[in-house]
Amino acid sequence: MPFLPSRSPSARERDARIVGRSSRAWLIMCAALLVFASRVSGAEVVVPEKDELKFGFIKLTDCAALVIAKELGFFEEEGLFVTLEAQANWKILLDRVISGELDGAHMLAGQPIGATIGIGTQANVVTPFSMDLNGNGITVSNDIWKKMQANDEKLKADKPPHPISADSLQPVVNEFKQAGAPLRMGMVFPVSTHNYELRYWLAASGIRPGFYTPTDTTGTTDADVLISVTPPPQMPATLEQGTIQGYCVGEPWNQQAVFKQIGVPVVTNYEIWKNNPEKVFGITEGWAEQNPKTAMLVTKALIRAGKWLDESPENRKKAASILSKSEYVGADEEVIANSMTGTFEFEKGDKREMPDFNVFFRYFATYPYYSDAVWFLTQMRRWGQISEDKPDSWYDEIARKVYRPDIYRKAADALIAEGKLTAEEVPDTDGYKPVDSNFIDGKPYDGKKPNAYIDGFEIGLKSVAAAGSE
Repeated sequence: MPFLPSRSPSARERDARIVGRSSRAWLIMCAALLVFASRVSGAEVVVPEKDELKFGFIKLTDCAALVIAKELGFFEEEGLFVTLEAQANWKILLDRVISGELDGAHMLAGQPIGATIGIGTQANVVTPFSMDLNGNGITVSNDIWKKMQANDEKLKADKPPHPISADSLQPVVNEFKQAGAPLRMGMVFPVSTHNYELRYWLAASGIRPGFYTPTDTTGTTDADVLISVTPPPQMPATLEQGTIQGYCVGEPWNQQAVFKQIGVPVVTNYEIWKNNPEKVFGITEGWAEQNPKTAMLVTKALIRAGKWLDESPENRKKAASILSKSEYVGADEEVIANSMTGTFEFEKGDKREMPDFNVFFRYFATYPYYSDAVWFLTQMRRWGQISEDKPDSWYDEIARKVYRPDIYRKAADALIAEGKLTAEEVPDTDGYKPVDSNFIDGKPYDGKKPNAYIDGFEIGLKSVAAAGSE
């Protein structure tokens, strides 16, 4: 494109429009060529209802599928012209999807569920695509880590045995409470995986993380530890300032604490729940109904991106480089690569092989399982965000309303027909995973029996039937 001289704001605006129109024309030409090639080959051509899209994301490495789908041209190959826009926090991101300012977004897995049942806001939000497994960690300040070491000799080793439970934190929690200033920890949003993982880890060691009630939306009723919301990029600085003593967050913000030597990640969410679901791609139900072909094409591009991310170590290194750009995660490439390339550093010098810390495609990571949705609902009920007892059938009904494997399967079938996916890479499932016991406390989870699961915890709300039998 030739240089366009301009000397006034109006001229600059005119030039920007010229450049924009030229870029748009080039993209349309590429899309037309792809359509022509498809027709020649005899493949079905799907034309999106809407081809110019704006998606939101938060600056975390698990936005990778969106970024890779854009940067490697997977969206364009589906005739989609996508703009990615970083959002200030999860609430703003969700609000902008609901209002239509964003067509969709990288979301916390609990956000579509929480919105649909009216936690915080009420809107029908759905997901056809799960963005990743694992990827979070719980970090404590250096001072808290020293206190935990003092309570457990094994933690003083150069490479302490993992997983590390919250048992050694219990005396520290009691010390803070007796001093009249309870321990404070951060998480990213009330319906985030981070909130539930942090609560799960604490409660497994007998530490009460607090309850939500109709009059307490902070979730601190009867709490031993005060848990509050902190935006992910601000967590290291907030920890360093002493406002919080620990946090649960995704990458690269645990590794950033190690890099800056201000804190120690003590446990990853892979160790709390092996291969747990993390983020999803969220759209409103209305948008999905108005743009069914577009939703399917977006899902196709995201599936391809997830597969590419898990295909080789070289791809992960390239992804770390792309994500380090200021318009995406904007953190040091070295810090991002720490977890994105199959390792995780707990302390300086304690770097361990952890090939499954970030999973974007393996283990059917991209499939939206109903049982994943049900698990989040059980935790919402356990901690009081769902204030009333519900039958098992209700959990299944909500899961089917929010999670949309029907859209996913259409996208996967199209990719199989194109030779870009194999049938073996799509699960043969009724939407529910088998009973899962891969939790830090060993408790089995059966997504088809949510109330029995909730009632099995010592700390947490109980169903009416269980409460009546006590």
